[in-house]
Amino acid sequence: MKKLNPVLQTRLAKLIHSMGYEFVGYELIPQARKVIFRIYIDRDQGVASSVGVVGVTLDDCSRVSYQVSAMMDVEDPIPGKYLLEVSSPGIDRPLFKLQDYRKYIGNNVKIRLYAPLYQRRQYRGMLIRVEGENIYLWMDDMKQEITLPFSAIEKANVIGNASP
Repeated sequence: MKKLNPVLQTRLAKLIHSMGYEFVGYELIPQARKVIFRIYIDRDQGVASSVGVVGVTLDDCSRVSYQVSAMMDVEDPIPGKYLLEVSSPGIDRPLFKLQDYRKYIGNNVKIRLYAPLYQRRQYRGMLIRVEGENIYLWMDDMKQEITLPFSAIEKANVIGNASP
């Protein structure tokens, strides 16, 4: 998966946070002759509790999309054609940062690695802890705990209902 310039990523996070949302992360997904630039947002926890609303609505996504689109038109950071999508993290919440993994300890996760480790690229298991730059999973099918370096993870999602 392609990465955004860290400066642009920081600017996106600040813009989205200023609107009362959390910038969860993003994906750049190549498709035919364009790229899908998908941004995940969540309701800022402080705002959610003060307004009594949990989760992200279609109006929230639309509002953020409008502002991000304006910023992207000025920055033009993605070469060629791209389609901007703004989405809630959903039930199978993506995990982007180490702090995301810490938040979802005790939940089942699905992880895909850049390259095979222990002769496989795909893992499903319970996230049991995070230490330093390592993610620890309990693998029911292997009946053991395994360690995955955070830097080896291409994509990860919480499976089913997540509880932070």
